[in-house]
Amino acid sequence: MTKARSSLISIDATPYYHCVSRCVRRSFLCGYDELAQQSYEHRRGWIEERLLALAGAFCIDVCAYAIMSNHYHVVLHIDANKAKRLTQYEVVERWLAFHQGSSLMKRFVQGDELSEVEVERCSDIIEAWRERLTSISWFMRLLNQHIASQANREDKCTGHFWESRFKSQALLDEKALAAAMAYVDLNPIRAAIAETPETSEHTSVKARIASLRKEQSTAPHLFPFAGNPREPMPEGLPFRLMDYLELVDWTGRQSREDKRGKIDTRTPEILNRLGFDSDEWLDIYAQVEKGTLVGTETSIKDALPLLGRKRLCGLRIPVS
Repeated sequence: MTKARSSLISIDATPYYHCVSRCVRRSFLCGYDELAQQSYEHRRGWIEERLLALAGAFCIDVCAYAIMSNHYHVVLHIDANKAKRLTQYEVVERWLAFHQGSSLMKRFVQGDELSEVEVERCSDIIEAWRERLTSISWFMRLLNQHIASQANREDKCTGHFWESRFKSQALLDEKALAAAMAYVDLNPIRAAIAETPETSEHTSVKARIASLRKEQSTAPHLFPFAGNPREPMPEGLPFRLMDYLELVDWTGRQSREDKRGKIDTRTPEILNRLGFDSDEWLDIYAQVEKGTLVGTETSIKDALPLLGRKRLCGLRIPVS
């Protein structure tokens, strides 16, 4: 049964969400269609460009992404505090980057003299836009509608491009976040279309490695790594970049069909910090897409009332 979006996404429960959109029937987001003998590889660039452009305007950060042949994954972080700090003009500027403004809002931006009623109306509109800048539903709508329109124009057809509304999972703690990010970044390796993370085209892990090689502090338009801060809500991902890259590389080696066998005894240090042993981690990693909530049993119980739900469900991560 379809769940109301309010029972799936709540900033009070967690700011982190794993979202997936899939194409309808045999539509190709990108990749090569063997039946039609046609390449859609260029569409990977469409969605990557749009995704990162939206991240620059919305108060929503991209933690991880992977663009596949008929679907894409993205892990998002809602930055509600950033939205609150924006001035009215900054809110308008960000929203109008992707929308046509009304004549009233254009007059507001130009600094024209407005009546008291018009000023009040502008303020109401701007506050509604401010809220939308933290809405994953609006973020995904502007992403998917744009890609669907471009694809339909190219295919000279009309109708649905996406099979349904996007799927979302609440990532309730660090363990869930790490598992979802690694799962997303390793999609091309699991699909056997890439050999290593650094050769996985149109993924966040490739972008992060490329930036690292350029000695940049973080990849452009991606949520940075903040290390292992003591604060409960760090300004960035709660891991060190090198620890995460080691985790992704190690996990990819275990999940390759041609690399089965004894697990490397030198497991990444990040697993110890998160309280996983290697077998537990690989088991959780393999099940990430199950359920709409991912976290320890305690995290899930705490999140249920915030999401307006009563039943204990979702993917439960064991506590060591």
